[in-house]
Amino acid sequence: MKSSIWIRPSALALTFAASLAACQHLPENTQTSAAAREYPATAKQPLVETLHGVAVADPYRHLEDSSKATEAWVKAQQIYGDEYLAAIPNKQSIIDRITELWDFEKISAPFEHGNHQFQFRNDGLQSQSVLYVTPVNGDMRVLLDPNKLSENGTVALSGIAVSRDGNTLAYGVSKSGSDWQSWHFIDVATGDKLGDELEWIKFSSASWDKDNQGVYYSRYDAPAGGDVLADVNFNQKVYYHKMGTPQSQDRLVYERPDFKEWGFGANVSDDGEYLLLSISQGTDPRNRVFYQALNQPNADFVELLPDLEAEYIFLGNDGSQFYFKTDLEAPNGKVIAIDIHRPERQHWQTIIAESADPINQVAIINDHLVVSSLHDVLGQVEIYSLAGEKRQQLELPGKGAIAGPYGKRSGQYFYYSYNSYIQPPSVYKYDFINGQTSLIAQAKVAFNPDDYVSEQVFYTSKDGTAVPMMISYKKGLKKNGDNPTMLYAYGGFSLSMTPRFNPANIAWMDLGGIYAVPSIRGGAEYGEAWHKAGMLDKKQNVFDDYYAAAEYLINEKYTSPSKMGAYGRSNGGLLMGAALTQRPELFAAVLPAVGVLDMLRFQKFTIGWAWTSEYGSSDDKEQFATLLAYSPYHNLTSREYPATMVMTADHDDRVVPLHSFKFAAMMQEMQQGNEPVIMRIESNAGHGAGKPTSMRIAEQVDIYAFLWHSFGLTLPERLH
Repeated sequence: MKSSIWIRPSALALTFAASLAACQHLPENTQTSAAAREYPATAKQPLVETLHGVAVADPYRHLEDSSKATEAWVKAQQIYGDEYLAAIPNKQSIIDRITELWDFEKISAPFEHGNHQFQFRNDGLQSQSVLYVTPVNGDMRVLLDPNKLSENGTVALSGIAVSRDGNTLAYGVSKSGSDWQSWHFIDVATGDKLGDELEWIKFSSASWDKDNQGVYYSRYDAPAGGDVLADVNFNQKVYYHKMGTPQSQDRLVYERPDFKEWGFGANVSDDGEYLLLSISQGTDPRNRVFYQALNQPNADFVELLPDLEAEYIFLGNDGSQFYFKTDLEAPNGKVIAIDIHRPERQHWQTIIAESADPINQVAIINDHLVVSSLHDVLGQVEIYSLAGEKRQQLELPGKGAIAGPYGKRSGQYFYYSYNSYIQPPSVYKYDFINGQTSLIAQAKVAFNPDDYVSEQVFYTSKDGTAVPMMISYKKGLKKNGDNPTMLYAYGGFSLSMTPRFNPANIAWMDLGGIYAVPSIRGGAEYGEAWHKAGMLDKKQNVFDDYYAAAEYLINEKYTSPSKMGAYGRSNGGLLMGAALTQRPELFAAVLPAVGVLDMLRFQKFTIGWAWTSEYGSSDDKEQFATLLAYSPYHNLTSREYPATMVMTADHDDRVVPLHSFKFAAMMQEMQQGNEPVIMRIESNAGHGAGKPTSMRIAEQVDIYAFLWHSFGLTLPERLH
């Protein structure tokens, strides 16, 4: 996050009352011309900067300022968007069906510490899932109910860490979806909250020491600026908190003021003998690894893997032999062993070699390596000995995704969950003694998965690359080129778009809709090479892959541009902005949600600087040219655009809402067509994590209603 020119408006011709007066126009089935549509008034300033010799206009920069004028504009846009959505007929039918579909018991895979088993459960429509504990030979009981932390369900768990003996629970909470966390502690036996409290934590878990006396964690200094939700975050530090003492007495374990962009993940090894630091630099998947011997007083940290050359994930250790998953010279991943007494690279051992299927997750359980990997985006699980001998491949219930495995080094079993776009999560247990898998929990849902289809296809992108896509719909659908379709994608930060169940998608299919998800470049569906093919100066590949997916659906008669809706969140919101500015003719409606839309200034707010490893930075001349070429905010021109709903939230401190504010203001100015440009602005919400059930359902309802209305269709009065 680097400083730049900051212009505050000296005077804005905008009052709250005037804003409300501009919010009286509601949607009708007849089209309203852009000239006749009155959006909430937006001030415009003649701000032009010269960056690397290029004049760049930024007329809506004043919306970055959290002034009263901006607050009034936001409220006016919120009212305008809410009234537009409220006027769409028969929304209640979607509300009823999604609520019905959502109302089933949700059960996580169990995990164990000491003589206790822990598990999350949600009875169906609870705002937040509840953490239960089952002592050995005891009855299951509630340990922590996040629904009691706030009246509206907007305070959510952001992480938990149970002590090794299972006697103490550390848990993080965030308010209104903020990335900022505070951590608290509970006595597991009594359920009583302890007095310890840790503040100003972001992007950190907690790791208990060997003797269950305290936790290691990472935190930032309290923000020095005036805007907690926007101020930049640098210089994370590692601390040790001893139970029963105030945070002010926490011991500083490690810091690097000479490298302010370094972030630290602190983890104590299973044997309790070592503190491992995984040192990240922004969102770059590569990391460094340092360690400290905890059984040696005042031991220095050893820079075991000091170079930012590859990803290294610590799996566990046998004494001095450390196991890692890495993509060093293996883009699809491999498992290696390093003896810290002979750490030179020529002594490293390859335990599991790279294969054609990228490794997703590895865990050491029952002295075996349990490997979850992807085969053409779909999950698979294999079991290896610690020497790398393959023992078994599990037979899975179908073509879907795996979460897990979850188990202990000394355990005789592990758990995992399976789901697909049309099958809700089920929990399975694998037993090492008999080599068998058993079903532990299966959701009882208000639909029959056999009535739906989720198929995988492959299509060809602009440069000839084959890209997979999952297409889900209700059986009986005809390929007549007239089916309402939602095309969802992400394409970045090594995030793989594997199948994931969302009950609301079943309602979309019940309407007759198609839900399509291409695994475009930028993710890790085919390893780090797939990721690198969609980052920095290759970002256009991501966009082209997405457009090719839309063209495939059109050419194969699944749908047509008049029935095609585009939807993406965060980095996927950037993709939506590119779709609007590069290929608007492909879509009837586009929904950029919590998107990165100003590519020249994203690095100047909160943790935005961390994304420069993915996008580049406008501070670099060559990268500036690439970013300017596709930055959605800077590439809007006066033309006809599809119906657009720009989505954000007032407490988003990941992708700050100013991106959406500026982009929506520019779109409303530039729209020359008949379609609306509205905003959906959530209150008391953030980037998406921890959102209560009621808000999630309401969001899905508005997405479907907006798409359906934009397709020129009328929602049914009743949906089964």
